[in-house]
Amino acid sequence: MTEVVIPNHVMRHKTAVLLCKYNLDNESLYSVKWYKDGHEFYRYVPRDMPPAQVFALPGVNVDIKNSTDTVVVLRRVTIQSSGKYRCEVSGEAPAFQTVSDHGDMMIVVSPSRGPQITGGKPRYQIGDTVKVNCTSAPSKPICHLSWLINGIPVNRSFLKHYDSMMVGREGLEIGRLGLEFRVRQHHFKHGDMKLKCVAKISSVYWQSNEESVEGDNLRRTPVLESRETIAQKSTVHGAQSSSQNLKIYLNTRIMMIMCCCWVISNLFRNEFQLKR
Repeated sequence: MTEVVIPNHVMRHKTAVLLCKYNLDNESLYSVKWYKDGHEFYRYVPRDMPPAQVFALPGVNVDIKNSTDTVVVLRRVTIQSSGKYRCEVSGEAPAFQTVSDHGDMMIVVSPSRGPQITGGKPRYQIGDTVKVNCTSAPSKPICHLSWLINGIPVNRSFLKHYDSMMVGREGLEIGRLGLEFRVRQHHFKHGDMKLKCVAKISSVYWQSNEESVEGDNLRRTPVLESRETIAQKSTVHGAQSSSQNLKIYLNTRIMMIMCCCWVISNLFRNEFQLKR
């Protein structure tokens, strides 16, 4: 036996491909047999006609046309298809050397919708306590839930774990994970706090839900207040300086006009006296 490949997770109603690669060291192949949870469901014997044979087993639907000594194709897998699969390879007589290997396959029933967040408020103040829950829709296996605040995984001490709930005849499971923490200044980014819940099943399913809440009466940064105050003072001082400069300019012009009038008046007086 060189390699047995069993997919760990397969979505329900999809196709599963099982591989069984072997090396008999120059011996002839007698048979290849496949078992699920100890029950044979597929046999390949090169000397038989046809060489492939299928045995009925709940949850196992073999595509015999596309199955060979090294490949077995299962069509439209169901929850009953989950289990331990073993490949057994035997050589010809007289030794009948036999080798086998196995692997587990889990059929995934994905949730009908993404995770739901409940219990949150539209606004929080610094010092308030956030108490929210994230609930996944029924699935198989149960979703792994996680919380993030502003895209950063939360401290484990913030989490509240609940027992799973089984529903329906298929035994689907509902997961729930709570989040509880006291709001601090650093939890708000640009006035908002984003709470995200992620639901995941291995590498075949990933969905998230995010809620954005506003900060109520957040304190402004002192540096910004100081800059605003300085800017206002500078504006007032500039207005006062401009007013004083205008007064000086007007007074100067008036004095010049008065001097010109006095000079012209004296000139006319002197000319009149000469004519007399």
